[in-house]
Amino acid sequence: MSEFIDRFVDVVAPVIGFDNGLEMVEARGAWLTDATGKQYLDFGTGISVTNCGHNHPRIVAAAHEQIDRVWHGGGTFRYDSYVSAAEQLVSVAPEPIDMFFFMNSGAEAVEAAVKLARHTTGRQGVVVFRGGFHGRTMGSVSYTTSSVKYRTGYHPLLPSVFVAPFPHPFREGLSEEESTSRALHELRETLRHVVAPGDIACFLIEPVQGEGGYYPAPAAFLDELRDVADRHGILIIADEVQTGFGRTGAWWGVDHYDLRPDIIAIGKAIANGLPLSAVGSSKDLFGKWPPGVHGTTFGGNAVACAAAVEVVNVVNQALPSVPALSEQAFAALRGVQAKHPTVGDVRGLGLMIGVELVNGEGLPDANALEFVRSHLLETGLIFHPCGPDHNIIRFIPPLVISADDLDRGVALIDDAVGAWESR
Repeated sequence: MSEFIDRFVDVVAPVIGFDNGLEMVEARGAWLTDATGKQYLDFGTGISVTNCGHNHPRIVAAAHEQIDRVWHGGGTFRYDSYVSAAEQLVSVAPEPIDMFFFMNSGAEAVEAAVKLARHTTGRQGVVVFRGGFHGRTMGSVSYTTSSVKYRTGYHPLLPSVFVAPFPHPFREGLSEEESTSRALHELRETLRHVVAPGDIACFLIEPVQGEGGYYPAPAAFLDELRDVADRHGILIIADEVQTGFGRTGAWWGVDHYDLRPDIIAIGKAIANGLPLSAVGSSKDLFGKWPPGVHGTTFGGNAVACAAAVEVVNVVNQALPSVPALSEQAFAALRGVQAKHPTVGDVRGLGLMIGVELVNGEGLPDANALEFVRSHLLETGLIFHPCGPDHNIIRFIPPLVISADDLDRGVALIDDAVGAWESR
């Protein structure tokens, strides 16, 4: 181990996991530089956080300007960057969202969203969908089912949380229509046998499952979910923590559907790397959540809010280019799929693409994933895996990546998969 890693493991709790042993000393755009001077393409973006690229000059300038004026309020006074960030978010929010409350992390945003739903409906039941990831705090991990490892050792979890299926066509070996029909049937059975609709405060769902495998929700599934919710007075919370801020080629994952959520939870890319998150809803619903029933010390930090104001501007400028980059990426990755039987599926929306690696029987292949990841570290590309079987490449480059760098990254993936197959 290097001296740096020796120092690290001596004082940092091992519970925090890292994908590699690299020490990065500089980050610009889509590129990272380690302590030896080697450069890497970053197709992980801090798990879809630096959507605007690392150290975007306009966002850095906005944060610097704010840090020279006011750093922190903690609920004792107001400052301009807080309201400016909320105004910016309202300007791009899906209907009927027209008000925001700020926190620090995606998990906090999810927990606050559920608290809002429970408090305003007077109900306690929460229906989540198998494969969803909503955080790791004790509340949010109760809603997370992307992998059993996140829940192991923490029981009992929160009560009145009910898990329904999410359509996973590729893994189920079904068509999208068949998978959707099966999932909806099981949801209806859950409402017949397990929990009455009148006891449910909310459905909590990701428009595209992230950690669970990069599965976009079928439109028919979300349509039926909205219909059930409307018939029974159930609120829908869209977890847009990973799908928001242009990642799917639209401002929000729900923008690809007719679904209009009652509440959204956002985070990750909101401040391009500074800790910030938010819950959005309508003025009517927030009006039923009186002062003091929820709160935060660091949420809505002045510097993070100033960065978020500029993030909205940068994403607005970048978004028109994302559909073409997405089309380029899907075409190139499906070319890799056509060449290599190890690539079983390529799916997603925008620049949120999952590349699933399988063995000769079509089953998840974690060994292939680890080989490919190690090979890519050697050749200069970083990514984060996902999926309950740890076999899916998350293809999430910055939205501002160049077409040449996008092609360079796909070529490196192609080489790595080829090396696995010819080993």
